[in-house]
Amino acid sequence: MLAPIHKKKKQRQYIPFGYKLMLTYMFFIVIPVIAIGYFSNAMYQESIRKHARTNLQGTLLQIRNNIEYKLEDVERVSSIIYDDYSLVLHLRHFENGWDTYDRTVTTLRPKFQNAMQATRLNMSMFIFLQNQNFNESYYGSFEQEDLDMLQGKYNIYHLDRLENQNWYTTHPEEVYGKTMVWKMVLRDEEYGRISLLRRMVDVFPLEVKEVGFMRFSARIQELFEAMDYLKIGEGSVLLLRDEQGQVLYQSGEAPVDEGMEALSERDYLVITETLNDGNWKLHAYVPMTIMERDSARVSMFILGTCVILLIVFSIAGMFISRYFSVRVMKIVSVLNAFREGDLHKRMRYRGKDEFSQIASALNEMGQNIDHLIEQVYLTQIEKKEAELESLQAQINPHFLYNTLSSISRLAKFGKIDKLQKMVLDLAKFYRLSLNEGRTVIPIRHELEQAEAYLNIQRTKYGDKVTISYDLDPEIVRYVTIKLILQPFIENAMEHAWFGDALHIRIEARKAGDSIVFKVIDNGLGMSPVLIRRIFDPVEGQNVGFGIRNVNSRIQLHFGAEYGVTIGSRPGMGTTVQIVIPATPYFPEEVD
Repeated sequence: MLAPIHKKKKQRQYIPFGYKLMLTYMFFIVIPVIAIGYFSNAMYQESIRKHARTNLQGTLLQIRNNIEYKLEDVERVSSIIYDDYSLVLHLRHFENGWDTYDRTVTTLRPKFQNAMQATRLNMSMFIFLQNQNFNESYYGSFEQEDLDMLQGKYNIYHLDRLENQNWYTTHPEEVYGKTMVWKMVLRDEEYGRISLLRRMVDVFPLEVKEVGFMRFSARIQELFEAMDYLKIGEGSVLLLRDEQGQVLYQSGEAPVDEGMEALSERDYLVITETLNDGNWKLHAYVPMTIMERDSARVSMFILGTCVILLIVFSIAGMFISRYFSVRVMKIVSVLNAFREGDLHKRMRYRGKDEFSQIASALNEMGQNIDHLIEQVYLTQIEKKEAELESLQAQINPHFLYNTLSSISRLAKFGKIDKLQKMVLDLAKFYRLSLNEGRTVIPIRHELEQAEAYLNIQRTKYGDKVTISYDLDPEIVRYVTIKLILQPFIENAMEHAWFGDALHIRIEARKAGDSIVFKVIDNGLGMSPVLIRRIFDPVEGQNVGFGIRNVNSRIQLHFGAEYGVTIGSRPGMGTTVQIVIPATPYFPEEVD
């Protein structure tokens, strides 16, 4: 009987017991200590941030109020002209000549001059009139204006100069007394300035009508000089953005290679105020280092305490976990030995604790299991031998019945020579089949059995049956279980006839670590449905009993990876392949 070969399974990875103890110890003692230190430091930092935010918020509010005061100063100047109804009355007159000149000299220019003197800011004022009867009066060139030269001065132009200016054509719809826009236009950006843009309107008769346009250009540096990052702290950044998000003014420098947007994503406190009716936003970016200088010593103290506790607790945990893990690993090693089949390994513990009781129980269990395995192994061997004998016994009566029927027919028709030859071949077949009760026989004996059976069939059918062989001489050095070829030859002789002639070919060769037999006929063939029924029969049908018998015997003896496969197509013949392991032939064990 061939002993099954068990492959050693790859041992699964796991976390040792000592590490588990250490991790548990760390989880319930060390981690809480670290968590307490962390949250204490975080709460302290948050308190500092709140206090600093309150102070910084007040400083930023003062900066915002200062900027708004200057913006409102420019807007107040524009309102002097915007709300001057008498000026609008003069602009309604379209007479030419002396009257227009007189109005310009005695009314328009004094009013514009008074408006410019109403503020301390150095501004440039540009008035665009719809009434072209008033002559233009300006310094320099409209296309190449020099804003530095025009500080404290005003220019008068006709409104048609703005027809192609996008900032004028896109100016918001007029809401009386409210519509005004701060924007960089023309050469403002080049000179570091920004302009207040506002219409001049006539509301008579109860209808808002544009009569002119005003532009007041002021220096950005002068308007926003209150934005000094040093008021917030060293390393801070102050940004003023317009309604489109563009930076109008910046005080302080952002870190090298970092955009302004990245400041809020790092260790910066961000405070925001709105101004210019909510259209502009004033941002203060304050480094956390400014607020955390006082807390650095507290943080270092907390960190140092946590590190010391971590070291102390880790050393204590290592000793505790080692004490228990050594004992557990001994138990694991014994269990692994039991799993690998070594039931003779034992262990000893001194004392009367739980580990000594476990050791005693495992030693006793190993001894009992070893005894039980030996008994079960012997029982299984006896059971397999009985099953093999039972399966083989089912083949022999079936073949004997068919052969005796043939002998009876030969005797009935008086064919004595053929009858004698068939009886001799039958005797040879059963002599080889019995083989002193052995199940495993040399392959050459199996081939002789098949030849004896084929001689019986040739005696019966004569020239209608032809046989050919293709045998590898090397296979005679190996063994097989008996009667694995004859049932397939018999099956071909009974069911493969397709006309008056039948050819059977028997092949046997060594392929790697296996022996492959093939029984090939040129007969009727089988359908796929029939082949499936042979290996998976329907209840109540007895199709392919001999084939399943051989397949069961091979797998019972050698394992599930060996057995019988059938390839066939109706009208194309059938090929039966039988695969068994290449087991060397030792005469002292077989013969």
